[in-house]
Amino acid sequence: MENPMKAIQITGPGKVSLVQIRKPTISNDEVLIKIHYVGFCGSDLNTFLGKNPLVKLPVIPGHEIGATIEAVGNNVPDQFLPGMACTVNPYTACGNCTSCRNGRPNACRYNQTFGVQRNGAMCGYIAVPWNKVLTDDSITPLQFTLVEPMSVGFHAVARAEVTDLDQVMVIGCGMIGIGAVVRAALRGAIVIAVDMDDAKLTLAKKLGATHTINSKTENLSERLRIITRENGPDVIIEAVGAPQTYVTAIQEVAFSGRVVCIGYAKTEIAFETKLFVQKEMDIRGSRNAMPEDFRAVLEYMKRGNCPVNELISGIFNPEEAQLALETWASDPSRVFRMMIRFSPLS
Repeated sequence: MENPMKAIQITGPGKVSLVQIRKPTISNDEVLIKIHYVGFCGSDLNTFLGKNPLVKLPVIPGHEIGATIEAVGNNVPDQFLPGMACTVNPYTACGNCTSCRNGRPNACRYNQTFGVQRNGAMCGYIAVPWNKVLTDDSITPLQFTLVEPMSVGFHAVARAEVTDLDQVMVIGCGMIGIGAVVRAALRGAIVIAVDMDDAKLTLAKKLGATHTINSKTENLSERLRIITRENGPDVIIEAVGAPQTYVTAIQEVAFSGRVVCIGYAKTEIAFETKLFVQKEMDIRGSRNAMPEDFRAVLEYMKRGNCPVNELISGIFNPEEAQLALETWASDPSRVFRMMIRFSPLS
């Protein structure tokens, strides 16, 4: 094979292989990206567990990218230079579906996300259109791996139209939920973080949560009655994707409140639908992220307040990808992000 490079493939439930594929070449409008770090996300874990209905195996996973620019095509703007640290917007948009026409390409009907509907970035190099590349000299490749997952939480807060007048409850303080906590706090809201792991709640408090509730050891409804003076949170962001957390969001949100759903449950859920009407609540989905969400995360990262090391649960070599996913699967509540290191920085 000409110009071979390493790539990680998920070949079946519970099976990961290290394979050789051809190094890509670039067109005039593309940038060649050298991969340094890629994070495993929840969709990758579900693919590994055989629970991702959107994926077609075998697949190269990965869309949380920390990289540098290796080379640029002839038509790429001058602002993109070899050696720049970068990440990549991993979504596609058709430009013609209703979401795209309505200015919401993040929810494109025909979106293909790296590592899900198409091969991802867990390999030595990728070639991408220049307009999908985000650079900033003050952000390192390792920090860049956190930009995409955090932007998903930022987007949920935008969907909820959070202001400084709101009390916002975030259910689930994994990587996506933490992004929602950060963004809601930056908007001046009172943030209530809910999880079953005290370590995650401690980090949520550090990142701006005013209140934390361990739903495993505390009475969630009782705590909310006290915190919200029996009104319920104005906004609830569901970042778990479990039947019980969906039901909790509907039950606990304030009258005329907003529920934003990021996670999706793998089974059908029975709701007390009279609450939809009685509360005249808004129930909104939140998918992926918009370019402005990526920019907002970059600005947050540049402040130097993001505890990168606390959000990375482990860094593994490509040969250890199976171990990384098995470790995450064995105790998912303890993991924020597992990283694969492809190319050490000189």
